[in-house]
This record gives sequence, structure tokens and C-alpha cells, in this order.
Amino acid sequence: MSAQQILLGLLESGPRHGYDLKREYEARFPELRPLRFSQIYATLARLDRDGLVTLIGESGGQGPDRKEYAITDSGVSDLETWLATPLPADEPPRGELFLKVALALLSGRDAAPLLAAQRALHMEQMRALTRRKAAATSEAEIVVSDFGLFHLEADLQWIEHTSKRLSGLAAELRR
Repeated sequence: MSAQQILLGLLESGPRHGYDLKREYEARFPELRPLRFSQIYATLARLDRDGLVTLIGESGGQGPDRKEYAITDSGVSDLETWLATPLPADEPPRGELFLKVALALLSGRDAAPLLAAQRALHMEQMRALTRRKAAATSEAEIVVSDFGLFHLEADLQWIEHTSKRLSGLAAELRR
């Protein structure tokens, strides 16, 4: 899961300061690994350097200057590419698939195509593992193939379950 994509997804709804981005991330995704302020500001600096966000203003005050960033057209394009790209089926998603679904819904996008693409990739991997298991010449190969198949099956159950709950999840996330 990339802090870059998280920040782009949060910035898509409007310009924010780093502090606001951290607060919104923690409010919307409390179950995910926290982002440190240093990570947020370093990522914003890289995104600005790469033209994916732009600094639109600084406000001074009693504390350090607060820089406000907005997503650029290139940033939106980068985010859309990330949202549309399925995760490798042979690696556990560790919350990234949920995050993609949530950010897509927060931005008003339809998350169903993302889940359909992920399902198709998982099914392709399951077919490959089933062929490997059928051609196995040892118990170890069978057990390793089963390990992968069971994990993929669990992921597919989550994808199907989530697909049925998209409208409710979208409403909850927008509150």
C-alpha cells in the first residue's frame, strides 16, 4: 500500500494541509497502519516534485507554516491507473484492496470494475495453481498448491461479499 496513492485519493476531493490529510486518513481508515507526519510531508514533497500535486498556498501562524496541496490532472490520472490495476493474486492484499475500494467510492467512482478485475486475476491464478496441482509429482507440490488455492478462495469470498455491499459501504464512507 502506497502513501502516495492514499494522499492522492484523499486530495482528490479538495486541497488539504498535511495535518488535515493525516487526520482524515486516521478517521476513515483506523484499522490500517498509521501514517507518520514525516511520511506525509516527505510524500507530499515527492508528489509535488513529480507534478502529481501542486502547492497552492502557505499559511503562517503561531506554529510552522502550513502548506496546502491540491491534486493535479497528472495526479488524478496516476490515481485512476492505480485504482484500475488489480493486485498480484499471489500476494495477500494486506488492506490495499479495501483501501482501493474505499478511495474509489469516496471519489464517486464505481468500485465494481476494480473488484471484477481483481476477481478475474484471482480466477486466472487459481486455474494455474489447479493445473500445477494436477501435474504435481509430490505431496509437497500438492500441499503448496492447496495453500495458494485456499488463500485465493478466501480472497474471492471477500471480493464477492464486498461486491454485494458496495452501495452501503459508499454511503457509510461519504458520511
